[in-house]
Amino acid sequence: MIDAESGDLRFVIETPKGCRNKYRYEPDQNNFGLTTVLPEGMTFPFDFGFVPSTIAEDGDPVDILVLMDAPVSPGIVISGRVIGALIASQKEDGEDWKRNDRLLAVATHPRTHDNVRKISNLRENTLNDSKEFFVDYNKLRGRKCEVEDECGPTKAMRLIETGSAAFRKKRRKH
Repeated sequence: MIDAESGDLRFVIETPKGCRNKYRYEPDQNNFGLTTVLPEGMTFPFDFGFVPSTIAEDGDPVDILVLMDAPVSPGIVISGRVIGALIASQKEDGEDWKRNDRLLAVATHPRTHDNVRKISNLRENTLNDSKEFFVDYNKLRGRKCEVEDECGPTKAMRLIETGSAAFRKKRRKH
């Protein structure tokens, strides 16, 4: 998962930046499916995907938003450095709150975001727009979402390590 030389991680992109369609990888069918179409004028702010071989607290792979110079197609595996995470919770009506953090990363060999090493290096608007996107996106799907905090790369990497351990534990049970 982590490149020994660079320290970069590999991510699978599900939904490209600028896309209104939300895609999701379906591991049981080994394909991508369309899950949502966003309203006109609303698009994903950056490429969105997941960290393979992880399970987050919501039962899905660890989510990641990847900053890069140009969007890529769904299913593309890219590498990058983790710069932090948005610590968030969401809930559906009648259910309890669940953690659903979103990691942030910068793709390997960036041009636009070359100087970004941690979440605090992002322009304030970039971070705020990303937070608001997830709140609005969940609202459209009938869920509430609260971004409670943000963290830097060290804590974000711990979220990946926890997700990786959960994945290994689940595999041992099967």
